[in-house]
Amino acid sequence: MAGTTKKKKEKIDIRQINFGNVQPQALDMEAGIIGTMMINKDAVSVISSSLMPEYFYDTRNEKIYTAIMQLFSSKMPIDSITVINQLKQNGELEDAGGVEYIAELTNNVSSVSHLEYYAKIVTQKYLARELIRIAVETQSRAFDEKTDVEDLIQDTQGQVFQISKQNIKQDVQQIDPVINEAIERIREASKQKEGLSGVSSGFPEVDRVTFGWQKSDLIIIAARPAMGKTAFVLSMIKNIAVDGVRSSNGTIERIPCAMFSLEMSMVQLVNRLIINVCRIPGDKIKSGQLTHEEWMRLDAGRNALQGAPIYLDETPQLSVLEFRTKAMRLVADHGIKIIFIDYLQLMNAQGMNFFSREGEVSLISRSLKGLAKELKIPIIALSQLNRNTEKRDAANAIDGRKPQLADLRESGAIEQDADIVAFIHRPEYYKIYQDTDGTDLRGVAQLLIAKHRNGSTEDINLRFRKEYAQFLSNSDNEMPPMPDVNDMIIGSRTNTDQYSNYDEMLSNGGNNDLGF
Repeated sequence: MAGTTKKKKEKIDIRQINFGNVQPQALDMEAGIIGTMMINKDAVSVISSSLMPEYFYDTRNEKIYTAIMQLFSSKMPIDSITVINQLKQNGELEDAGGVEYIAELTNNVSSVSHLEYYAKIVTQKYLARELIRIAVETQSRAFDEKTDVEDLIQDTQGQVFQISKQNIKQDVQQIDPVINEAIERIREASKQKEGLSGVSSGFPEVDRVTFGWQKSDLIIIAARPAMGKTAFVLSMIKNIAVDGVRSSNGTIERIPCAMFSLEMSMVQLVNRLIINVCRIPGDKIKSGQLTHEEWMRLDAGRNALQGAPIYLDETPQLSVLEFRTKAMRLVADHGIKIIFIDYLQLMNAQGMNFFSREGEVSLISRSLKGLAKELKIPIIALSQLNRNTEKRDAANAIDGRKPQLADLRESGAIEQDADIVAFIHRPEYYKIYQDTDGTDLRGVAQLLIAKHRNGSTEDINLRFRKEYAQFLSNSDNEMPPMPDVNDMIIGSRTNTDQYSNYDEMLSNGGNNDLGF
């Protein structure tokens, strides 16, 4: 995919189509805007940020507005004479209606205070025409037997999404309400024992640096294959949504979270979560050859997972538009506080215009950051790294193998858009068993925070248990406490009895709806 280009699809000009009805337009307001801009120098600065040339229905007005904006960007004076001269240079004076039409426009002058309202109406008429255009194109393609309907839906969604973005205008805001919101966040953080102002990761070492994953932040966690990106995310999900975190009133609260897995199925994810929660080796989960103690641990883990506010999506080749729709619904319906994506490079920007894979990834990362701001929740996206870490000089193995920001794959925009970029690094994987101080690095996983827009960058040491695909805080116990056998309802057998399989355990009175 890298290095390929996509030809931009030409849009039809519906102004040339006779629908039998008058198309949405506001010609008097178009004329008023352009006439005022040629008479009043303040009008251009008022309008220039809100109108594009294609918003004008009358093609003459479109060409004149373009000439005015060319003069404005060149810091040239703007009046009927300079506009006529610019149109001559563009070779478009006659197409723009000629000298007579421009003179006529200068007689159609409005108050500058009315221009923003005029611009809003002209914009709305343009957006209405765009919706008509999309409908026409969609209808035409829908009748074509060769059209892939899923591709058509994606393209249509993408075009409508782009229109909706054009209709969003972020007004300036006086500082007072922003101060109030900032102070309220500080108050909320002060109620937390650890001073967290965001969503806890469940790892005290990480929270000490980040103060929790912050609202509206895009966090990128990147690593080479086999470093444990997915395991790290699942360990966080286990920490916050299964075990829960202590809230400001002292109670343990499970944090609702969602995970979009573009690579693994939901069953694979849940199996890995079971391994993580129950701390049963993965090969035993796959084979089902568990001891009696492990069956008990499995059932206890099942009870812990059941009812947890964890929402999974396994849509392959997820588009950024589908993700946006689903994420908004999850936040509205289930109160999701944090979203994980595994992984960013498997997403696509279908339905939007792009010219290279790098441009597509840039659009994806920018959209994820925008959505995090819109939903006011942190979004954590896993990312791949290129092979630079494998190629670097092995003579400086300890530091040479550590990933760097330049190793982010396919787009520098990922680094630019992200509020935090962190890398997972396990020295043991590269057969590095000691650091320069002689510290044992076996079982050590490092979270290298390489970019932190609002905080410090640090290397954080955690523990990694490969057999459980689990990241642990340095203060965590190695194994969870065993459940009380009397709470398991396993019939008349004692906790020293052995069952050959789970069915035998169930037939003797055990719980029979594992539900994985």
